Parts: sequence; structure tokens; C-alpha cells
Amino acid sequence: MIKRILALAVVILLIAPMGIFITAEAATKSKVTPSPSPAWPPKGFKKSADGNVYAKIPTTKELVGLASNDKKLTVELARQEEGVPVCEKYSCGAVQVVSLSGCRWWLINATVKGPTSTEDKTIKVFGEVRTTYRSTSSKKYATVLIVSAEPIELKHSVGSIKAECRRDTPTETIPSTTYTKIP
Repeated sequence: MIKRILALAVVILLIAPMGIFITAEAATKSKVTPSPSPAWPPKGFKKSADGNVYAKIPTTKELVGLASNDKKLTVELARQEEGVPVCEKYSCGAVQVVSLSGCRWWLINATVKGPTSTEDKTIKVFGEVRTTYRSTSSKKYATVLIVSAEPIELKHSVGSIKAECRRDTPTETIPSTTYTKIP
């Protein structure tokens, strides 16, 4: 803290002789330019048949960036089960969603597939994940984490993700995740 204050003082002393000060009058005349709104329609997103819903599967790098600006997503990613972060214990996926008109709640469906075992590399579907997510307003982006109950050791993947913008009143707990194993 003291180093920061000293560094700031040195910068001020170096700049002061150059006359780089903003007066109160100049500060009130200067205009702050707001950050630009995200592009619409969103670039890199797939559009639904009705043109209302857009969805995108973020890369791991994008997910980390999104989490840095989203406290709820950061909490979800940090959630632990038996002392291990959920996505280091189970196969996980994620989807970014946005709608033109807003949604009362979201329904996300996905499948979990991968090799049958370490010896048998035959790919099969192990189960289905059903995730619900809270409401979003018009053009409000949301990132939904999809957590299966399949152990990550076999490197199963969460795929075939379908996002549905719902406008009816939910009859279930939101948010929630249900994993159904396929025998």
C-alpha cells in the first residue's frame, strides 16, 4: 500500500511541471463515453428457427474470461463436492444464451457421451443433463454451467446442448440440474 502511494506521488511530481492537471471546470465539460453495447445480432452465436434465441458454446479460455466478469458463474465454477471443484470431478459443459425478447427462465438439455471404459473406446451416451436457469431480460447475455454426474476420469463430454427460452411460469426450482443415467 505504501509503495502504491509513493509511486502515485512520484508520478504526480513528474507530471505536475508539465501542467497536466484537470480543473474542476474542465472535468465537468469532459464527456465520458460509455462502453459500446454488445453487437446485435451476437457474432459467433447460432440463431434459433424463430430468430429469438441465440446460443454459443464458449471455449475454456472464453469461459475463464466470462467468469472474471460474472460473480455467479465464478461461484458456480468454484463450487466443490467432497473438496474438489465440480468440474474437476464431473464432466461439465457450458453455453452462452441470449434472447431478443427476454426469458422468464431457461431450459438447457444436453447429453453426456464418451468411451465405455479405459479399455473399450466405443463411444456411447451415458446420460442426459437438464439444467434450468433464471430469467434474463432482452438482449441480456447469460452463461449457464452444465454439470453432469459422470466422473471426469473417462473424459466424457457434455454435448448436443439445446437452449430453450421459456416464458411460462416454472413449476420447478430455478436454478436446478438433473442428471439421468441411460442404462
